[in-house]
Amino acid sequence: MPQLSLNDALLVVTDLDGTLLDPHTHEWEAAQSWLTQLVKHQIPVVLSSSKTSAEIITMQQEMGLTGLPFIAENGAVIQLDESWSDAPNFPRMRCGTDHEAILIVIEKLRQQHGYKLFSFDDVDDKNIADWTGLSPKMAALARLLEASQTLIWRDTDERLAAFEKQLNETGLVLQEGGRFWHVLDAQCSKGEAINWLKSQYQQREGKRRVTLGLGDGPNDASLLDNVDYAVVVKGLSRHGVILKHDDPQRVYRTQAAGPEGWREGLDHFIGRE
Repeated sequence: MPQLSLNDALLVVTDLDGTLLDPHTHEWEAAQSWLTQLVKHQIPVVLSSSKTSAEIITMQQEMGLTGLPFIAENGAVIQLDESWSDAPNFPRMRCGTDHEAILIVIEKLRQQHGYKLFSFDDVDDKNIADWTGLSPKMAALARLLEASQTLIWRDTDERLAAFEKQLNETGLVLQEGGRFWHVLDAQCSKGEAINWLKSQYQQREGKRRVTLGLGDGPNDASLLDNVDYAVVVKGLSRHGVILKHDDPQRVYRTQAAGPEGWREGLDHFIGRE
């Protein structure tokens, strides 16, 4: 029996790659009817992704979500709602260490230890398009990182553990996405970002919104642990999504992947009116 209604004060927070977007084709048609319903009922849909702000703004335009807040670079960047222009950090805030400083740390560790890794700064737009399946235009936007770095790891698991420990010693964390690794400031996460946005909504509207989160990768765990209801969309990650609060009343794991799984998750919790 669905627990939520489109008439409730809801806030939907969703990962993009592998969750709302098909991991191979980047299509989201299967989710379109639900997106339309959510917009019609004035339920904010907050996109939360490892993608850059430039990429997410483009996706918002295509999905009819322009002007809503979003979380970029795994929580290292938060874009505010377009109506919150009175906020001191409008239009967007960045968390912790910037992209250039992160790059210096990674480069230093690579030179010292000879790690086999490639970052988005090592290659051109065509390489990124090949790796991701993105169009050349979107691949160029994927390079506009502000407060994180995206990596492909080509070394052993043992050396990955050593690299992660060395990053931690400098105040950075390594997060696993569906296909890439992401390095960002240890203070930042999707969970921290959504908690900040929830408090903003409550302060501005004078009521608490019920949150529904959707994600498919290990880097979505902090998001899914900080919402009222969580949908774990079947994903590509070897390690799956491990949650601290894995209560079946609160957490639904889908049979389908990508946007079909996204739709399945909304059908489960909200159901068709």
